[in-house]
Amino acid sequence: MTSSSARPVTGNGVGAGPAARRGDPLALLTAEFGGGPDVWRSALGGAVCVAEPEAARAVLGNRHGVVAETSDFYHHRRGVFGPRSAQIAIGRAARGLIQRHLRERRAELPGLVAESLAPRSEWPDAGNRLVERHLGEVLLHPQAPPHVRATVAAIVTRTVLAGARRRRPAPSRLLFRRRALRVLRTEVRARQRAPRPPGGPAEPRDLLDVVVGGGGPDADPAELVEVYLSFLFATVGSVGFALGWAVLLLGTHPDRAATEPGWIVREALRLWPVAWLFARTPARAQELGGTRVTPRDRLMVCSYLVHRHPGHWERPDEFLPQRWAEGAPDAAYLPFGHGPHTCAGATVTVRLLEDLVGLLTRDWRVSVTSDGGGPQVGPALAPPRFTAVLSRPDGCPERR
Repeated sequence: MTSSSARPVTGNGVGAGPAARRGDPLALLTAEFGGGPDVWRSALGGAVCVAEPEAARAVLGNRHGVVAETSDFYHHRRGVFGPRSAQIAIGRAARGLIQRHLRERRAELPGLVAESLAPRSEWPDAGNRLVERHLGEVLLHPQAPPHVRATVAAIVTRTVLAGARRRRPAPSRLLFRRRALRVLRTEVRARQRAPRPPGGPAEPRDLLDVVVGGGGPDADPAELVEVYLSFLFATVGSVGFALGWAVLLLGTHPDRAATEPGWIVREALRLWPVAWLFARTPARAQELGGTRVTPRDRLMVCSYLVHRHPGHWERPDEFLPQRWAEGAPDAAYLPFGHGPHTCAGATVTVRLLEDLVGLLTRDWRVSVTSDGGGPQVGPALAPPRFTAVLSRPDGCPERR
């Protein structure tokens, strides 16, 4: 299948610059997609890129054993944490823990937004920090050792915030990583060895308990630490970045602020999916969307391009929350992946984003000033740096 012309990354309050910026994989794939098929062998490391929605769903859902089974979440340095039953148990327990926290702390959100974002905030860090504060007790329970809490806070500052890694030299990053991993491994071992309460396992106090409980007392602490860090990056990083995109789009399209919060969230996730690239390996030699692939190839499903596929979306590059009033093509919407490895936290992520966007559109007027840069492209698709100003609809300034 061949797509019609795709447009460069512009038109959404973000000045992305030339489509072929050196070193920008998003711009490269966008330019390639605009010139030919929607499954193609890319100049990006020779990978086969997939932007056709049905092919993307076949790969991610592993329909008919198209790819070698894998996970987008449970990777560690030596492979993939398993077995699959442990992955499922950890995902279910993590979702339940976060759901309970959001339900019990929902009333705190208006004050948190006012305190954290008004009258002026610097993004995307502001979104990450807000999520970190709101979900702090989910990340680590309040009675966790102070040095462990300090280590997790430092991990957020030094590795989760957009561009944080580039702000420090490589030797400093390596030294910090070794120290942080040592602290977390020690904490994991302590929790593995802790006596079990009578009458069965206790409710997990935080995500580290979730991971330790799902892995069991004999699991490798190093692997459990990496799974825990995946949760940390997914909550503080990905959810914070998704909130940042929604705020940026609201601030650059004030006429859309009266739209349903759920539509705004879904449209922001469509235009700027934080998880924008999913890697897979073909299980066998086969043809995918007209392109021959073998197990020596790497498949890259680009949800960013799937979400802007002109054959499936009307005015695909425009921020149009109202398009969700009557639904949208499910086949061309994959913000959390697809199939058995769909993000376990998708429902709670959307719930939190809808609550926050609902507060912003109900209680505030949002205006933004961007630094003129494009998206910050890495494993996650983070917004450019911008300043948001919040004011009350009655015109009265907010005072801290």
